[in-house]
Amino acid sequence: MADPKGFLTTPREEWPRRPVEERVHDWDEVYVPGALLPIISRQANRCMDCGVPFCHAACPLGNLIPEWNGLVSREDWRAASERLHATNNFPEFTGRLCPAPCEAGCVLAIDQPAVTIKNVEVAIADRAWEEGFAPPCAPERLSGRTVAVVGSGPAGLAAAQQLTRAGHTVAVYERADRVGGLLRYGIPAFKMEKRHLDRRLRQMRAEGTKFRTSTTIGRDIGAEELRARYDAVVIATGATAWRELDVPGRELAGIQQAMEYLPLADRVCEGDLEVSPLSAAGKHVVIVGGGDTGADCLGTAVREGAASVTQLDIYPQPEAERDEVGEPWPTYPKVYRLSAAHEEARDLRTAPAADADARLFAASTLRFTGDADGHVRELHLVEVDERRRPLPGSGRTLPADLVLLALGFSGPDRADGLIDQLGLALDPRGTIARDEDFATNVPGVYAAGDAARGQSLIVWAIAEGRAVAAAVDRRLMGGVSHLPAPIGPYDRPMGV
Repeated sequence: MADPKGFLTTPREEWPRRPVEERVHDWDEVYVPGALLPIISRQANRCMDCGVPFCHAACPLGNLIPEWNGLVSREDWRAASERLHATNNFPEFTGRLCPAPCEAGCVLAIDQPAVTIKNVEVAIADRAWEEGFAPPCAPERLSGRTVAVVGSGPAGLAAAQQLTRAGHTVAVYERADRVGGLLRYGIPAFKMEKRHLDRRLRQMRAEGTKFRTSTTIGRDIGAEELRARYDAVVIATGATAWRELDVPGRELAGIQQAMEYLPLADRVCEGDLEVSPLSAAGKHVVIVGGGDTGADCLGTAVREGAASVTQLDIYPQPEAERDEVGEPWPTYPKVYRLSAAHEEARDLRTAPAADADARLFAASTLRFTGDADGHVRELHLVEVDERRRPLPGSGRTLPADLVLLALGFSGPDRADGLIDQLGLALDPRGTIARDEDFATNVPGVYAAGDAARGQSLIVWAIAEGRAVAAAVDRRLMGGVSHLPAPIGPYDRPMGV
């Protein structure tokens, strides 16, 4: 604790965003470049170095938050980088994409704005790359054991890096043409530029991890054939089976799943396409679903030049402050938040009413209607109460030339045949069943991340990737592993 009074004398100050009118015309990250480092040491000084740091329990990775806060406050960036990377393989990802449950658990947040933990994290990560504090960590010797990782999202990448560093020969199989999973094709570049992903992948290749792209296990390579090739297989394919909206008119053209829409925008940024085939340019866009994926669609549609954008959330509008009875500290509260994308839609007056949030809360879709050519033109909705019962007389109609369904995901996609070919057992939710060591019912096959846990946060995916790596390493090395095992598959701190 560098300054015992820092939390009393220094107000919370976050990484400033670029002006809306500037950032909506490009795909660069929304934050002002270079504006974080001048303020971050003072912000780290606000950490109280609590005797019982609840931020640890709130973070699935168990990040050593007070330790690297103290080091940053003294500007010891090398030591801070070592502490951060001790528990998190990819802090430049989580520092940009994680919703920061650690900040909800910050003791200071009991009656003051929390420490800007997420900003401190990303500052350490970026400084580590700038100063060369994150070199490749190739193993001194190889174990002679081989592991296949299926899926190159954050869980798969974390598992692969840990297992490679433990000395195993690791190959990552990815069905897309580039590595990264949703980090590559799903997360918009304005939230995290792909250069951060590419830089980390160069590090992993230098350490010895092999990548096999454009390869679908179960189709291009049989699942049993893969299992025969390797000593262990880790399935980290994510939860990519999207939820549907079963209402009249769903068959109309122009109604797309969010994960059909977002990857095309990413491909435009990658240079694969000049214009997205599903571009929102000049269209009235309605997004069904109030979560982060819906917000990603919102920011993307604004950048593509939509005529209007509306996001529907079936839940009522949250309160501005934490419900101390229903969601007491240090649980992660459901409060009203204005993301960068919502700020852009509001400020550019693409919402239905001037100065309004682009979201309509407590809104349930009844049906779609279209034109003579079979293309959607209107979305009909009704307001609902907290039990999702329609409110009489609340029906309304929105113009809709493009409807994006962002309703979440139910589990791993079974279309490729991987699950069925291996005969993997599923739990009642439709996700891959596994025991406390991440092992499935098939010997030598493990499951981690959203494919087994269900749709969750990036920080959970990385934590599970690290944990499954330790479990696999223990089996391959006869019960002894030097890899950290931060969690078990059923641990879940503080309601995240």
